[in-house]
Amino acid sequence: MNHILLDRRGAVGLLTLNKPGKLNAWDKPMRDDIVAALLAWDADDSIRAVVITGAGERAFSAGQDFAEAHDFDAERAEAWVREWERFYGTLRRLTKPIVVALNGTAAGSAFQVAMLCDIRVGHAGVTMGQPEINAGIASITGPWIMKEMLGMSRTVELTLTGRMMDAAECERIGLIHHLVPQDQVLPRSLLLAGELAGKAPLAMRLDRAWFADMTEASFKHTIDAAIRSHREAYASGEPARKMEDFMAIRGHALGS
Repeated sequence: MNHILLDRRGAVGLLTLNKPGKLNAWDKPMRDDIVAALLAWDADDSIRAVVITGAGERAFSAGQDFAEAHDFDAERAEAWVREWERFYGTLRRLTKPIVVALNGTAAGSAFQVAMLCDIRVGHAGVTMGQPEINAGIASITGPWIMKEMLGMSRTVELTLTGRMMDAAECERIGLIHHLVPQDQVLPRSLLLAGELAGKAPLAMRLDRAWFADMTEASFKHTIDAAIRSHREAYASGEPARKMEDFMAIRGHALGS
């Protein structure tokens, strides 16, 4: 089965995360496929906007696949962070706008990816959050993105509790821009992306570039901090032990 599905709807590229049996949790091959698809669309003048969604009805994505992350050591943890730097950097530097069609849960790194995109559409059953601490994984990139979006107080609370927010809370604090019936999430997202695709492309590129430029120094600082923290954490063995406990309770992968 392909990790992702690609489609075109006029000037809009539609990317579907396609591992519903694992709640669309991603590993390196899947992340590489996503980056390659986004870069190819960015080089294609006939694509003017992007929609990202997930297969199935349970999750946009559960984030990091624990089957990949469980056995990391310090060296692999550093390489892993560099992979996220490329993934997040691609989202930040894409010249075309990105709409996220939240068909279900967005947890951990998937929550971060959703926040790095431009417009988020969801339904009443969507949950979002940063549960890494519950699996013994330090949160570094997540708090940086949340602080930019939500401010320090809420970032601290969400990071240290690891709780998930329901759709009503996400809409109230500005994380979900459009809350619609479940069967309208993808159609509304495609409609919004079509509207964005009709905007002046140079102005769109310059606007998105400026959003990234405003936070570039702190993004680089965050990646350096993530490397230090994850090297220490994975060298200790704590994440592997906590992941085992977490998976035994929850039975699926979350986090990044």
